[in-house]
Amino acid sequence: MKITTITFKLHAPWVHSLKEKRMIVKSLVAKLQNKFHVSAAEIDEQDVHQIIVIGVAAIVPHKAMADSIMDEISEFVENNTEAEILDELREIR
Repeated sequence: MKITTITFKLHAPWVHSLKEKRMIVKSLVAKLQNKFHVSAAEIDEQDVHQIIVIGVAAIVPHKAMADSIMDEISEFVENNTEAEILDELREIR
């Protein structure tokens, strides 16, 4: 059994309030949870309007599946938000 995590740092330059940011975060987190059945949450930079840091974690049976699901999640995030992906950190334990 492996635990895989992926952290996304996104930049949304059009966001001018925490309320706008919260709407984007809630939508993306809900979509990730519904589609991939993973744990997802905003994990950092909660008080910064234009920076979004989302962490995603999943338990998988083996490394090959971890790599596969991380690739799918990364592509999903890229296609389902207008925010620019500044950084993506992957880890398998």
